[in-house]
Amino acid sequence: MSTAAKKRSKSRGRNRSSMDWVFSEPPSSLFPSREELVKLLFVVVIASSVAVAFRFTDGVLKRRHKPFCDSSESFLDLEPDSCEPCPDNGHCSNGELKCFHGYKKHGRRCLEDGSINQTAKELAEGLEHHVCDSYAQFLCGKAGQTWVPEADILNILNENKLKKRIDLKDGTFEFAKSKAMENIERSLETRSDIFGNKDFKCPDMSAELHKPLLCRTRQWMYKHLLHMLAVSALLIGLMKVLWRIKERRSLLTRAEELYEQVCEILEDNATMVKNSKSGDEKWVVASWLRDHLLLPRERKNAKLWKKVEELILEDSRISQYPKLIKGESKIVLEWQVEGSLGPKVGRKEALMNTEVDRHASTSSSHKQRPNIPYQL
Repeated sequence: MSTAAKKRSKSRGRNRSSMDWVFSEPPSSLFPSREELVKLLFVVVIASSVAVAFRFTDGVLKRRHKPFCDSSESFLDLEPDSCEPCPDNGHCSNGELKCFHGYKKHGRRCLEDGSINQTAKELAEGLEHHVCDSYAQFLCGKAGQTWVPEADILNILNENKLKKRIDLKDGTFEFAKSKAMENIERSLETRSDIFGNKDFKCPDMSAELHKPLLCRTRQWMYKHLLHMLAVSALLIGLMKVLWRIKERRSLLTRAEELYEQVCEILEDNATMVKNSKSGDEKWVVASWLRDHLLLPRERKNAKLWKKVEELILEDSRISQYPKLIKGESKIVLEWQVEGSLGPKVGRKEALMNTEVDRHASTSSSHKQRPNIPYQL
């Protein structure tokens, strides 16, 4: 074999070996195992946690040890990182924080004490009620004050019944009292004299609400007295008019009933005398007929029989004329038989039933009188 051929065969062998190495599987020792990966991840997590905890602890320690700036010093004169500004509602001295009365320390801040504020609110409400009640009593004409001095207000605050609800330690009562005074100064009217003494007065609208119901009712009546008199007079006048209308209607209805009874009696009497041919008189004395038909309580009402007489005069079937009876002149009524159209049976029965009902309604002591003779 020539030398050139040997070189070709060698180059081909080298190329084939390099290609086989590329496409062959990598050895198992090239990548870490699963156990090694878990260990590596565990080490990374622990290292990160330690770094975070160390950073957080370092920040907390630095913040805890950072003191408060003294309240008497200006913060502009100090370095920003040297101290922490003193919070509101507190006093700082030597790096320590003390909260004012009425405030409690929460962490590195001073927050309002809710129980003291509630107590101050109750005190203010009690004072306001006292001042408004005093003014309301004065407006109702009783013993009371329009302006209540500040000294009286303070005496009320110092009473035992108000102190029992307040914890007196650490000047709590004094703080609650000052807060209550601030509250009533906003809700009540105030004035000051030349010496600086304050007086308190309840607003008029609030004083009206504190008046007793009887006082408010009486004052309302006095204020609207003229209107009430006018309305009362109008109502009384209207009631009188309605009563008169009712009486007039009742009088007219009763007079018509009596008039119908008079007609029936006169007609029956005239027919009976005509049929009997006994020569008896056909007339009837008007006063006897009146006393026979009217109830005892109706005889006092002169207008009733007068109205009946007016209806009788308008009836052409009835003659009315004077007649001398036993030496005394009487007015008699006589039915004109010739002009009669005959008795009305239905009307007569209805009137008789009405008469029976009226006689039954009279008192038991009143005895039924015998029938009065229609003629002499």
